[in-house]
Amino acid sequence: MRAKITYFLTAAVLVVYFVLVGSRGLLLIQHGTWLTVTFGVAVLILPVIGVWFLWKNTQFVTKANQLGAELENEGGLPVDELERDRYGRILRDSADEVFARRKAETEDAPGDWRTWFRLAVAYHDARDTPRARKAMQRAIALHGKEPAQV
Repeated sequence: MRAKITYFLTAAVLVVYFVLVGSRGLLLIQHGTWLTVTFGVAVLILPVIGVWFLWKNTQFVTKANQLGAELENEGGLPVDELERDRYGRILRDSADEVFARRKAETEDAPGDWRTWFRLAVAYHDARDTPRARKAMQRAIALHGKEPAQV
């Protein structure tokens, strides 16, 4: 729950920032000289890119949470079997061991979004965020292609 609150607060701050930057860009354009219009257009591009990025990230998080909820309902969420140090941090050897099992599981069933979801969690636990994101994107793509169950 804390992660959701943090995400929404960060998104809200970004939206306020985009509005402020956008208003400055419009003021520059309204000034009317070729220099201020050029800068105004350049300044307006930043909020457009930011809104697009925020939208795509929000879609990704929403879809990943939906997959997690579905997997939880099926009883297929990975069990937290990781060893931790006295500060609660995951021990690297433990994360590597779980990762090896998840990777083998995914190699055995590469078309199953569930194995890719669990692999994404293992990547995250091993602190490999880029690969965790790619594995989750693969799970989302496979989930979308899954035939409807009757």
